[in-house]
Amino acid sequence: MSELNESEVKLEALLGIINSSARQAIAEYKKTGYGVPSADATTFHPLDMATDTLALKRAIRLLEGAYHQLSAILAPPQHTVMNFVCNYNWACTNVALRARLADVLDQHPEGLSVDRLADAVDLDKSKTARILRALSIMGCFKEVERDVFANTRLSLILKSANNTGCFAQLHSTDGPKFAGVLYETMIDQEFSRSHEVDKAPRVFASSKEGNKDNLWEMMENNEEQRDLFHRAMLGHSDMLGASAVLHQYPWDGISSVVDVGSGIGAISVPLAKMFPHLRITNHDLPEVIVQARIAWQKDAPEALLDGRVEFVPINFFEDVPVVGKDVYYLKHIIHNWPDVEATTILRNIRKAMRPDSVLLIHDCVLFHTLQEPGVGTNGLTIAPEPMLPNFGAGSHRTYQTDMTMWLVLNSKERTLDELKILGQVPSSTSANAGLALTQVYDLVETMVMEFRIAQS
Repeated sequence: MSELNESEVKLEALLGIINSSARQAIAEYKKTGYGVPSADATTFHPLDMATDTLALKRAIRLLEGAYHQLSAILAPPQHTVMNFVCNYNWACTNVALRARLADVLDQHPEGLSVDRLADAVDLDKSKTARILRALSIMGCFKEVERDVFANTRLSLILKSANNTGCFAQLHSTDGPKFAGVLYETMIDQEFSRSHEVDKAPRVFASSKEGNKDNLWEMMENNEEQRDLFHRAMLGHSDMLGASAVLHQYPWDGISSVVDVGSGIGAISVPLAKMFPHLRITNHDLPEVIVQARIAWQKDAPEALLDGRVEFVPINFFEDVPVVGKDVYYLKHIIHNWPDVEATTILRNIRKAMRPDSVLLIHDCVLFHTLQEPGVGTNGLTIAPEPMLPNFGAGSHRTYQTDMTMWLVLNSKERTLDELKILGQVPSSTSANAGLALTQVYDLVETMVMEFRIAQS
């Protein structure tokens, strides 16, 4: 047998990563005692609802990255590039969400004819069938008999009660409109080189429709949109596995936590339940705090009765958070804002911190597709060769989230170096926040970056 050339060695290595990572994922499912989910499963697997799936997510990151890289090598380039473009799954998913197809099918686990399903949601029968068939090839819905469809484990996400479904609806409704003007904003004289929030592609697209409200004003004036947004943020956390921070950060040695930009409590509610010794402060705008109180009364009334949680409205650009707490926590806040605003937020938090306080920034982090010095240390991981060091397509959602932040808010996900710069020690010529990165917790799709007051 002839020796493999360099290209073939890389292909064999990718095949090995695919095999080993798939077996790792299978092992994680089996650990639950419920086995591995099937392609036709019509219920969630217990692991789907777990708050700490870090080991599974690590395996899937490798699996997705390796098989996409392998396919890109072996498939003709025109095949792969057109796969980028010929993708209307977002549009079909949006129809399924808004028509609540999964809700109707949930009442018919054995399946429902497309005629009866279309009648139930008042849509054309043949067009409804085309939507379902397009999604079915991806494992979302299944055709159990000719023209008879049922839910699958994937389509259950599209039920109206599912928070991740809310995020999918928000993303698939607005994202394409904003993405559709991306190039126009890059050549427009007013928008092209601006990094201000009011020069986002969303603003460009919305102004053409006569809507001049910013994102936060739009939600303030629309109760339905505001509720969808808050539920979508809960679903976003579920999708990213953000709850792993509850298990991976050492909360036992901490007494007080300030959740800055807390929303209705995507992290602080489960944090209060898991660690009843913690005193938690929820910080957000006054109208959000009203919604948060309602959510806590429903989801964690015991924390309210015990006096373990407080609600303090603030504008984090103008106000200093409550002073002298152990941990100041920011989940998906810094990525909402360009550098000037992000630095202002950090500076105000810095003013509230004790010498031994900690700031946690919980966001997605970008890495280059080249090997970088220092990556792979201090809690960071890199992919095994010959995969791209940032896991390639295994980090797909991180880089798509970066695009979303650009489209909606003209903001961005940042590299680790960019985050370090935001927190640099202030000097006579610098307005940065005076914070130094001390530890990184790699949660696969997000990272928790621990900052402490910089030593002068």
